[in-house]
Parts: sequence; structure tokens; C-alpha cells
Amino acid sequence: MAGYIFSLDNLNSLQLYTKNGVYATKLSSPARSWMAHHEGTFADYVTMQAGDNIYFFINRKIYGIGKLVSLGSDCKFFNFSEAGEPQKYVYQDMKQNLLWDEGEFSVDQRCICVFEPDPYFFKLGIDMDDVLSSNPSAFKMLRAFWKLSFVKFDDDENQAFRDVVLKRNQDALADPKQDNGIFEFQPVHQQISKRLSSLYELDSGLSSVLYSCAEGDYLKHEMAIEAAVLHQLSMKDDKTCEVFGEWDYLSHQVIASPFKPIDYMDKMDLFGYSYIPNFRPTKSRFLVGEIKKDAAKIENVDQLLKYVDWVRDEYCFGDYSMIRAFLVAYEFDDEVVEHKRSVGVRKYTVGVRPTRSLEWNNVSLVKYSFNSALKKLEFKLVG
Repeated sequence: MAGYIFSLDNLNSLQLYTKNGVYATKLSSPARSWMAHHEGTFADYVTMQAGDNIYFFINRKIYGIGKLVSLGSDCKFFNFSEAGEPQKYVYQDMKQNLLWDEGEFSVDQRCICVFEPDPYFFKLGIDMDDVLSSNPSAFKMLRAFWKLSFVKFDDDENQAFRDVVLKRNQDALADPKQDNGIFEFQPVHQQISKRLSSLYELDSGLSSVLYSCAEGDYLKHEMAIEAAVLHQLSMKDDKTCEVFGEWDYLSHQVIASPFKPIDYMDKMDLFGYSYIPNFRPTKSRFLVGEIKKDAAKIENVDQLLKYVDWVRDEYCFGDYSMIRAFLVAYEFDDEVVEHKRSVGVRKYTVGVRPTRSLEWNNVSLVKYSFNSALKKLEFKLVG
């Protein structure tokens, strides 16, 4: 299962969220439209699935463990019915419409997720250095957790989190009632469930995020395109899956370079993987994606192939056949299509006895367009 780590300001917030089983990110108020950091937060929420683990980060220390749970059909929702609109709201006007109310700033808590302990939220926090040193090779996204409200990580990194938190809390596992044991859990899930309707579903409001940056069938923000692609894949939209396939794990802005200063790190716009059916967690395929809101350029193909080579080394251990790569853009000219054909090939060998020489050319060029009537993106393979 995947994992999320949420950054909090203080222990009071930790106690509040772990007791009630709800977390809500604070967003800055939009001016006239959503900005990239807003759309990035929506993109993070849309891939949340029941069963994903969650942890909290406060003053260098990490606290856990919880897991997302479904209320009805989902584990994440808009906090109020108009939350997808890029407008400023007055708390008193929206108070009766909130699923989760922390006070005046709750009108800027546009999304919530709900969770329960798994098995407990432990009071003992573990220093970030201790976490990283417990399994250095497993931690990738944690090393880039900088100036973000939260970040998502894959199954392997999540297991490394679980391992260190559980090992450091073995006394609390044996006796949860001890003084430095676990946080109280009295969820407000039932109260939230009573107020839920289709108006709070992310898919009903995400169209507002797309509308706010649309000019006809063109979207002005790449992060909005990321959010839409991830959302439609997460919802198993038939037409979207026909182009991209179906994936068990989906994320975005995933590190794709050796560790270096955060601002200079390469990040994949889209990343995902699928398990061998009925044999989870054994992975069978990896998704690598680059998104451009305008016309694609030759260098975009080269950048995508750089990510392909990174995933080959970091996740596939030399086996290109596991990778499907996609360049998504508003339009493609013949020069880009021809460049993809000429450079989008990798020759490689697998096996020892016998050794096999193989060729990989699984790069797809995908044209996007925004369908305002259907309130979603549509995709067409090019070349």
C-alpha cells in the first residue's frame, strides 16, 4: 500500500487530527484562479485510496501509523460543496456547509481525508535522521520533503516507515495504555457521513479546477492537467484507460535524479505501477509521464527518455520491457513525431543463460483536449 506524510505545526494539531480521524490541508486563498501549488494539492488528494497509510511530521519527528478509510464510496472529499471554485469565502457564510470545521481558516481547507489508527497512532515521535538511517535505500520522497504540506510515497518506502515506527514502539504495542503509549481515537466519521452528498465528491468539483484555467479545449496550467489525468486514471475512466492503461499506484512529481539540492531535482510529472494480478506486491509494469500544456518540443521527448532510463535503473533493474512512457501535450508537429521514432528506442540484454538481446520502443505521444460538456480531458494517440 502507498503512504502519505503530513506536515503539522504543533502537537495540538496532531492530537486533534488523530483523535477525530480527519486531516485537512490549509491552502492559500486563490486570487482569480487556482495556482500550480493549489492544483498540485488537488492532484495529491485524487489518488488517495482506502488502505493507504498516513504519518505526521512535526519538528523533525515522525508520528504514526494510520490508514485511510472509506465513508461510503471514498476516503477523501471536498470540505464544502463550492470548494473547487477558485474564490475567497467568508467563514460565517460557509460554516453550515463544512464537513470539518477548525474555525475561521476552514474555508481554506478545501479538501479532507478520513482515517483510523493502523494499529495505533503512537505518542513516541521518531527523529527524521533515525528514520532515514533505518533503511537508507528505501527512502526517496522523504528526502525531498521540503516546503510541502504533504507528500506521497510508494509501497516500498511506506513499508520502511511502518518498520521503523513499529520497531520503536514495541512497548506500546505490548501495552497501549502506558503513559507514552497511543493517542486517543474518537472519530467524527459518523457525523461527516450524515452530511455527505455528491456535491462533496472530488469528481463533481474537480471540473471547476479545470474550468478556471481553460481556454476552449486548452488548459493554461500543466499541474491542472496532471490532476485531471491522475483523477481520471484513479476513477478507471474507460476512455482514459484505453490510452494509458490501468494502474494500481499513481503519483506525480516523483524524484527522477540522484539526490541534490531540492530546487534542482528532476521530477516525473506522472509515475505509477501495476502489480501482477493476484500477486501483490510484485510489480509488473511502470508508468512514466511528461506533460506539456502547449505544443510538444523535441527536448520534451529527450526529457521523457531520461526519466525512462532512471526508472529502468532505479525500479526495473535493467528491464525496459516493464516501462510504458507517455508524452502528453496539446499538439505535436511532424518533427517531434519523427524525433520520437528515431530516439525512442532502447536496445538491451536480459538473462544470463541464455542471454537475450531485446529492443524497447514503448513511448506514446498523447494529445489532450478539455471537453467542457463532459467536464474532463480527452486523449488521442498521435503518430
